[in-house]
Amino acid sequence: MVSRADGDAKLAQQLAKLLASLISVPLQYNYDDKFGVGDDGSKHLINVQPVIPFSNSDTYNVISRTILPVVAHSEGSRGADFGGLGDTLQSFFFSPKEPTTRGWILGSVPALLLPTATESDLGSEKWGLGPTGVALHQRGAWTFGGLANHIWSIAGDDARSDVNGTFMQPFMSYITATKTTITLKSESTYNWDDRYWSVPINLIVNQLFRIGTQPMQIGIGPRYWVESPSGGPEGWGGRAVVTLLFLR
Repeated sequence: MVSRADGDAKLAQQLAKLLASLISVPLQYNYDDKFGVGDDGSKHLINVQPVIPFSNSDTYNVISRTILPVVAHSEGSRGADFGGLGDTLQSFFFSPKEPTTRGWILGSVPALLLPTATESDLGSEKWGLGPTGVALHQRGAWTFGGLANHIWSIAGDDARSDVNGTFMQPFMSYITATKTTITLKSESTYNWDDRYWSVPINLIVNQLFRIGTQPMQIGIGPRYWVESPSGGPEGWGGRAVVTLLFLR
C-alpha cells in the first residue's frame, strides 16, 4: 500500500511534467508593469489552463491542454483601459506512456489558436494552426526540458495582421523532500513578421499540500522581462498559481 507521503511525492513529480496523466486545472495569475508610451500602464492576466489526459491505446496518451486568458489591461495615462477574454490556445499532445530508453518523455501535437477574444485589442481575430512539441527528462528530484510551438494564421479578419509567431519554454525544476518544487523557466515569443522578441524569465516556488483528502498546489514568484517590444512590459513582474487536482 502506498503511503500518503509517497503518493504526494509522486504527485509533485507528475506536476513537474507537462505531460502527466493527471487531471489538473492551474489558475495562473500574472502581473506586469510599465506598459505604454509613458511606462505607467499595467496588466493583470489570469490563464485558466485545464489539462485532461485520455488513454487511446496501451502505449499512448492524448493530453488536452487549454490556455484561456482573462485580461485586465491599462495603457496608463496616455492610453485606454480594457479587459475581457483573450484568444484560446488549444493543444492535444500525443505522448508515449513510457519514456524512451534514454529516459526522455516526448509529446507532439497540432496546436490551434481560437479567436475567442471579447475585445479587438485582446486578440488577433484570426484562426491559427501549427505544430507544437515537448521533451523532458526526470532524474531524481530534477526535471528539465522544453516546450515549443509555432502558430500561423489560416483564416480570420483580413484587415488584421497575420499571426506568425514562435513560442519557446525551456524549464528546469527541483523537488525538495517537503514536496516544494522550485522552477526556473523562460517563456519566449518571437514575432517573425514584426521581428521582435518577448522574453520573460520566471522563478516560481510551488508547494503541494492537502485540504482534507484533496491535494492542491500553490505557487508564487517573480519574473523579469529581459526583452519586450516597444510599449510592452518592462522590469519586474510576478506570478501566482493555484493548481486544482482531480485524482481518478
